[in-house]
Amino acid sequence: MGFSTDAIHFGQEHDPATGAVIVPIHFSSIFAQKELGEGQPYQYSRTGNPTRAALEKCLAQLEAGRHGFAFASGVAAIHASLTLLKTGDHIVAGDNLYGGTYRLLEQVMKDWGLEITYADTTKLDRVEAAFRPSTRMLYIETPSNPMMEITDLSACGELAHRHSALLAVDNTFMTPYLQRPLECGADIVIHSTTKYLNGHSDGIGGAVIVSDAGLAERVKIIQSSVGAVLSPFDSWLVLRSLKTLPVRMRQHNQNAAVVAEFLKKRAKVVEVFYPGFPANPGYELAKKQMSGFGGMVSFETGSLENAKKVSGALRLCAFSGSLGGAESIVSHPVTMSHSSLTPAQRERSGLTEGLLRISVGLEDVEDIIGDLEQALGRI
Repeated sequence: MGFSTDAIHFGQEHDPATGAVIVPIHFSSIFAQKELGEGQPYQYSRTGNPTRAALEKCLAQLEAGRHGFAFASGVAAIHASLTLLKTGDHIVAGDNLYGGTYRLLEQVMKDWGLEITYADTTKLDRVEAAFRPSTRMLYIETPSNPMMEITDLSACGELAHRHSALLAVDNTFMTPYLQRPLECGADIVIHSTTKYLNGHSDGIGGAVIVSDAGLAERVKIIQSSVGAVLSPFDSWLVLRSLKTLPVRMRQHNQNAAVVAEFLKKRAKVVEVFYPGFPANPGYELAKKQMSGFGGMVSFETGSLENAKKVSGALRLCAFSGSLGGAESIVSHPVTMSHSSLTPAQRERSGLTEGLLRISVGLEDVEDIIGDLEQALGRI
């Protein structure tokens, strides 16, 4: 079946008891057992829930994987992926990552005895130079958050496997509609379902998708043992939203291209970071491994004062730290999503106090541009 058909139907069979077309929300925490010792698919909702299972099946199918796992947040999904490793293992991570990932690595996982080296993943020689005999994972984002840098998924997969390491990819920005890392050699795909997969700014969640059965068993043990599972209601919300994911992503993609071109032509905008510009170093690679350039655009205003003026003047766009909702959302990474980075890390990542990131929404694009135009006029 095609992507849109799978998004609407896969794992979402009509309810056999009632004929309900939509998967029911199974709020029950326990499930009655028929006989002592007789195994049943559901016993306790932490270990398995029918609503969550429907979502996990659908997500795995959309990502071209075999096993999906839904978590209570995107960070919980990242944490589950990292705890596949053990004390003394080494991780090579991109030096331009979501700030919450950096905080988790530096403030939690290091205390568990994991060793981390950051590298510019757009330059394969630097990634390879960062590997050690103890390296067990290469962790990347592409496009990166918030500088929109493009990393070669296939090359990173080959490199990681040559060193007997796993390739983990955060695919939140792209969604499986625009990019499927497992098809490019990744072992683990991670999502914050809070963002585009849910798409309505009304639920927190995360997901991990894998193909390897042994890896899936380990993730399942972590999910059940730690217990950071997605609730039945939030699972239902994401299932609802997946049905419109292709339509929404096409519009996000289209609107972002127009907004990026608008920003590029404004004298008050110092620089625009968007993979859909032919002059972008990652443009050809993006066309190869992505089926669209996504809904995210970052732009440099020149100073913290200018960023304050623009963000404070917004009328239509929400000024907030998230992304992927139906509404356009402008954020200031240095004080929001990436506030936990040290000054040295920000400098290495190219993050400045004047940088703003916009998650381009589904409004009429003329209205989005009108809001940005009047806000930039405050500079």
